[in-house]
Amino acid sequence: MNYQLITEQVKQYVTAYFADHGKDQLLYHDIRHTATVVAAAKQIADHYQLNEHDFFVVTATAWFHDMGYCMAGAQTLHELKSADLAEAFLTEKGVDEPTRSEIKNCILATKMPQRPSTLKEQIVCDADLFHLGTDDFAKHNKQLRKEYEAIRNIKVDKDEWRKGTIQLLQSHHYHTDYCQALLNNKKQENLEKLLEKEKGHTAQPEASVTKNEKAAGDATPSGAQDPAPSVKTEKPTKGIETMFRIAVTNHQRLSDMADSKSNIMISVNSIIISVVIALVVRKLETTPTLIIPTMILLAGCLTATIFSILATRPKIPDGYFSPEQLSKKTVNLLFFGNFYKMDFDHYYEGMKMVMDDSEFLYGSLIRDIHSQGKVLGNKYKLLRISYTVFMFTLIISILAFAVAIIL
Repeated sequence: MNYQLITEQVKQYVTAYFADHGKDQLLYHDIRHTATVVAAAKQIADHYQLNEHDFFVVTATAWFHDMGYCMAGAQTLHELKSADLAEAFLTEKGVDEPTRSEIKNCILATKMPQRPSTLKEQIVCDADLFHLGTDDFAKHNKQLRKEYEAIRNIKVDKDEWRKGTIQLLQSHHYHTDYCQALLNNKKQENLEKLLEKEKGHTAQPEASVTKNEKAAGDATPSGAQDPAPSVKTEKPTKGIETMFRIAVTNHQRLSDMADSKSNIMISVNSIIISVVIALVVRKLETTPTLIIPTMILLAGCLTATIFSILATRPKIPDGYFSPEQLSKKTVNLLFFGNFYKMDFDHYYEGMKMVMDDSEFLYGSLIRDIHSQGKVLGNKYKLLRISYTVFMFTLIISILAFAVAIIL
């Protein structure tokens, strides 16, 4: 199935539908919002390296998810109506039922409160509310309030709207690790700004005093300076922890990919060597011209196999850490190679030191990621050599066999 072609058809259909059926009251849930959600969904999907089918599901869902707003009375049931429109269009285009079902489920997962159950549903839900953690949050929130007023033909009190928005930000959480690391800090900033406005509004009646009282209350001794404003020095703990989690996950994914590539190379070369030994070597006595190309092929395949094995061969340290390393905080107790020969009591004491000292803890995490990066670098370097040797071996050996056959 040509997913790129169908995605382009979905885009054209949704754009035309909004142009023909869009309402003037839709100041937020319009084609611009849809395109923004599509861009966010693609960004998140690219991070998780979705395959072509899953990428299509996520992208198509993002295009369809708010079409229901164009239908009368769809403000509370727009997800169902959007799912129905998606089902009808995709059926017409010959998309299979399992894929249509996935897209419908992803659309329905965006219904508040969001309860996504798969990675694709999580990506769509996070893309739909991506703006909560961006600098454009205030602008989008204002557009949403104006749309709400226009559709219901009422005037919404700004303070009441602010309270509802605060409740939304406090109850909302991003579902993917990627969005948590990327957007949580900014979303918290947006929430704090609203809380400051709310606090200032509620404190205003209590602060209504006469100018003379205010002047008397604000007076400071001669030569004294006003206290410096308090500056937040708190570290974004959640953001840091999420960053470490994403880094470790990405390294693990890359390591799995490297191991998979190594296994492919080992399997392919083993098959070639087996076939050559079984079928070609016995004929070398009668056809001596094949000796050189056969040796080139065998030598190249063997070399590529050796480098692939080296890429996956584990390297295990001594399994001990010294008290000096522990006191200097230079040992990484999160890697099994540094403690697997130690008794439990020593390891327990070391881990207590790590947990009680945030600098030691973050230092261990940084060392762990750095070590993983060095291992990955070595793996991919050996893999590159293996694939390069295999490629040139095939080229040279095939040319050599061609020359030997011609001569």
